[in-house]
Amino acid sequence: MHPQPPFLSLLYTLPFLISYLQTLIIIHILIMLSHLNLEATELRLGLPGSIDDVPSNNKRPSPEDHQTPPAPKAQIVGWPPVKSYRKSTAAAKNEEAESGMYVKVSMDGAPYLRKIDIRLYNGYSHLLTALEDMFKLSIGEYSEREGYKGSEYAPAYEDKDGDLMLVGDVPWEMFMSSCKRLRIMRGADARGLASAQ
Repeated sequence: MHPQPPFLSLLYTLPFLISYLQTLIIIHILIMLSHLNLEATELRLGLPGSIDDVPSNNKRPSPEDHQTPPAPKAQIVGWPPVKSYRKSTAAAKNEEAESGMYVKVSMDGAPYLRKIDIRLYNGYSHLLTALEDMFKLSIGEYSEREGYKGSEYAPAYEDKDGDLMLVGDVPWEMFMSSCKRLRIMRGADARGLASAQ
């Protein structure tokens, strides 16, 4: 018979050594935890900064046990909090919506939009003059058959249904009640609108 190598006997005892070391490590951790002050990090119910005596019998204290009145509740604040300047601008927008009928005005090729109150204008001629001054352009005269012929730009509007129509196609009162957005289009694009009707 051959003699057994010495490391083979070590292999048989290795699982016992590992479990013994794990037990020692757990005992060491428990001893270290017992020396820590865990009360400082303990989670408790109550307001921050208040130190209340917690009853040891795990029962709620009755109202007769406390002689002091309960602390007043903090004011509930909505989330996210609204700054005062935003509140004032929101109030101003509400007042604007009540006092006028604002519509956005865009122009083909312009990188910005404008917003106008169409109730300030008496009719189409007054509105078109204001748009010409605002965008520094020239809009020709409107005719029912040809639209804005000979003009580089033609104003169109989007109604409640989302249809794009030339400004001047309907009576002024109907325009005011149905206009949601104004668009100053290039004349070539607007000719398709005039011929579609």
